[in-house]
Amino acid sequence: MKKLLTLGLLLSCFISFAQQYATIKGQVTTTESEPIPFANVYIANLQIGAAADADGKFILTDIPYGNQTITVSTVGFITVKNTLEINKEFFANINFSLTEDTQLNTVEVFGNRYKHPDKIEALTRLPLAPYEQIQSISVIGEKLIEDQGALTIAEATKNVPGVYTFATYGNKRESMSSRGFRGIPILKNGVRVHSDFRGVGLLTDMQGVDNIQVLKGSAAITQGVATDLGSPGGVINIVTKTPKYQYGGEASLRVGSYGQVRPTFDVYGPIDEKKKIAYRINGSLERADSYRKYISSERFYINPSLQWRIDDKTKVTLEMDYFTDSRTPDLGTVNLNANNINAIYDLPHDVFLGFENDKANTTNSSYSIRFDRALNDKLTLKAAFYKSELDLDDKGVGLGKTVKENGETIYNKRKRSYSTSTRSDDNSVLQFDLIGDDIYTGSIKHTFQVGFDYRRTKYRTASYVGGTMNNNGDFEAFGDVIDVFNPNNSHVFPNDKITDLKNTRLSAAETKSLGFVAQDVITWNKYLKTFLGLRYSSTQTMSGVENTTSDAFNPLAGLIISPTENINIFASYTNSSYPRTATRLGENGEELGNERYDQLEAGLKTTWLNDRLRFNLTLFKINNKNINLPVYDDSWTNILYYAKGGNDQRQGVEVELTGRPLENLEIIAGYSFIEAQYKEHTSYVYNSAPLNTPKHTANLYVNYSFKRSLEGLSLGAGAYYTGKRPINDWSRSVTHEGIVPLQKPFDVDAYTLVNFQAAYKFNENWKVRFLVNNLLDEVGYNAYRTRYINQTDPRTFAGVVTYSF
Repeated sequence: MKKLLTLGLLLSCFISFAQQYATIKGQVTTTESEPIPFANVYIANLQIGAAADADGKFILTDIPYGNQTITVSTVGFITVKNTLEINKEFFANINFSLTEDTQLNTVEVFGNRYKHPDKIEALTRLPLAPYEQIQSISVIGEKLIEDQGALTIAEATKNVPGVYTFATYGNKRESMSSRGFRGIPILKNGVRVHSDFRGVGLLTDMQGVDNIQVLKGSAAITQGVATDLGSPGGVINIVTKTPKYQYGGEASLRVGSYGQVRPTFDVYGPIDEKKKIAYRINGSLERADSYRKYISSERFYINPSLQWRIDDKTKVTLEMDYFTDSRTPDLGTVNLNANNINAIYDLPHDVFLGFENDKANTTNSSYSIRFDRALNDKLTLKAAFYKSELDLDDKGVGLGKTVKENGETIYNKRKRSYSTSTRSDDNSVLQFDLIGDDIYTGSIKHTFQVGFDYRRTKYRTASYVGGTMNNNGDFEAFGDVIDVFNPNNSHVFPNDKITDLKNTRLSAAETKSLGFVAQDVITWNKYLKTFLGLRYSSTQTMSGVENTTSDAFNPLAGLIISPTENINIFASYTNSSYPRTATRLGENGEELGNERYDQLEAGLKTTWLNDRLRFNLTLFKINNKNINLPVYDDSWTNILYYAKGGNDQRQGVEVELTGRPLENLEIIAGYSFIEAQYKEHTSYVYNSAPLNTPKHTANLYVNYSFKRSLEGLSLGAGAYYTGKRPINDWSRSVTHEGIVPLQKPFDVDAYTLVNFQAAYKFNENWKVRFLVNNLLDEVGYNAYRTRYINQTDPRTFAGVVTYSF
């Protein structure tokens, strides 16, 4: 027995030494050579596997010689299997390239779960995913925009709780709001397009959009001081598409209600054999009429881009975006009572209150060049130059005051005038950042950013009133009276009454801002992170004879506590300065300096089911306790001087649930409660809400894909609720744009829009989509004070045919 045991032991040792093992090292990347973090790499028959690190790199050890099949998988990409002959002890640079699973990510609201959305650093300046950020950030992906058939900023951002339409100004613009602030700034590729401080918005085309990023709350650290009324409420960044390093593209044709015809195209691929240079170009044409008679629109869009990978560490990206739109503005309808009573007239669709040749023309273009250089595996240098140009040319009718007959106000009769206005904007940003990731000081990890930016905005506006020159050589402004009840209002341009234009206002200004910013995200352990940031901004504004300079320090401080791997509890403080009012003078003639907004934010961000489902809860409170308030005389008409004080407050809660709880079921849900109030204020009634601020908004979208007998078919539906909101400010003294002092304005009614989508994919090339917007034909209104009261579009249908190659 002892001899047999000895022989068996010797035989085992021999077999053990005879069997050879190998080590395999490699990296998992996308088809565009971008690393895929945390992918699963395993050999099924050996039950050996490993997870890639944050750079997509992996190591497999103790792999026996012979043919071994290696499987690589991760959520959002098509699984790859490769067989490798193991015949040596060490294999290096075994790389796996995964193709994005477009079916899986069609309604992923955050885009690819593990990839930072393109140009997210334009908002955050940090290499962190939205889930890891201290601030509330939502990203609407390209596939969600496509699946819902969204053609406007409002249609796309309705998937983000707390973001809503402020006004459309006669369906000429898209002005968006968040957290009770009017007209938050809209960026394109990180730079302002429209520099109007009132945030009147802009138009753009969704064909070239890769994703839309919404940062709610103050963006003062990364975007500079608040130059808009709505800046403390957040920003919306529209990110255009960039090149891909595999050949492909698609063409589509959309045909819809009211004569809509919209062809689009998107083509991309490498230019050279080594795939060092790639291009992309996409564009669209569109023409459409409207549910309202005499209204039509036409637009053209083109978006070319080029990317050059100079080497493995250096990348240069060039982008251009050009958009032009010509449309008939729609004055909408009127209120048939005093401004404290909701009597909005349901204007028949065959009645139009303007002239047939009224026209609003928009042309905007943006250009950018981005340079990325990896100095080593920890440090990256980023440089970017962004530029945008905007030209607006509006010609059309304006509705004035009501008419009085025998001392009685006739609300259905309105005075009508004719005017034109032009605006030219030129905006640019030059930005440099040094970014460090996974930098250690002892056991403490740092993710940091230091950099500076130079921002310039320059605009020129002009306004004219239409009329004629009389026999005495005096100008007589055009004016007539129309009855909104009369379906035969004149729509023909009165050539005999409008032969000349008189200039009523010219204005121009230029603002230059230099900023220095530093941020550090400190990971103390797996349970605790702290965020520290500081920005210094110096702003110079030149307007007419005025030349003002102001500076500001804006901090950011916060922490994230992670009791478990999938829950982040966060809290933060930041503020933003408002230099526009810095030169207002006090009682003794002294400049009062910048106003300031203070923001507190707290909540939790969670991820479940292997990051397939996310739930976020955010509480916020924003106060402006340092306002430069006007001090009036006894008549409440003349401002004597300004005084520091006041308190305007916005607070509320935002809840969102997004993801894919089942492989073929996608959900996006959100709710927002906003309590926006004027507090101690000389102009507005205590506790009154700013105009167009709903207390409640909610959104729900569900998409189901069939996998068996009806494979290729998907059905989706969404419901979007906007609560009632005041049509105007409730003023104590100011008489502006329909405001009557001490008269409480009426509320515009709440409304819910329900949309439906159905899509069928025949094969890899052909797909059709059917869209119904406002399925229940709900009537809702978006108003700007009482000047524009525009109805939401009634029920519309559209069909889209797409060919992919």
